[in-house]
Amino acid sequence: RGRVLGRGAEAASGEGGPGVEVGPGLPRGKVMQLSWLLVFLSLCLGVLPTRAGEGKRKLQIGVKKRVDHCPLKSRKGDVLHIHYTGRLEDGTEFDSSLHRDQPFVFSLGTGQVIKGWDQGLLGMCEGEKRKLVIPSELGYGDRGAPPKIPGRATLVFEVELLKIERRPEL
Repeated sequence: RGRVLGRGAEAASGEGGPGVEVGPGLPRGKVMQLSWLLVFLSLCLGVLPTRAGEGKRKLQIGVKKRVDHCPLKSRKGDVLHIHYTGRLEDGTEFDSSLHRDQPFVFSLGTGQVIKGWDQGLLGMCEGEKRKLVIPSELGYGDRGAPPKIPGRATLVFEVELLKIERRPEL
């Protein structure tokens, strides 16, 4: 039996017959089986989520009501007055400013609220309504906010921006 390693045209074309060794002690048939096994395993592993990327979803922002005239859009540092209703993915409501009949007021982009709000309410106009679907990584994470919000919960918010207070720049 000849060896294919380091031999001109035979090595380049992969020819040499089924009994020809292509490596130290490996018949060509075994190399093909191992090659296919490695391809199969790499494809399978490629579709499995890794621990670091497990559950990584993006913030979804849907505009429910646009505003025709928008001279001022929300930005980091603005104080926003909003009405909201928060639900779990299954539709269970966990909080709403509407029931209190008082808007929620906070400073945007300063960490006063969950990251999904700090990101999802940027560039909003007074009178605009949005639906935010917030993955747990941008909400309350693995711990949740017991008793109403379980760990790893995706949150769905309907929000309406009532007023923007722009702080004068220093």
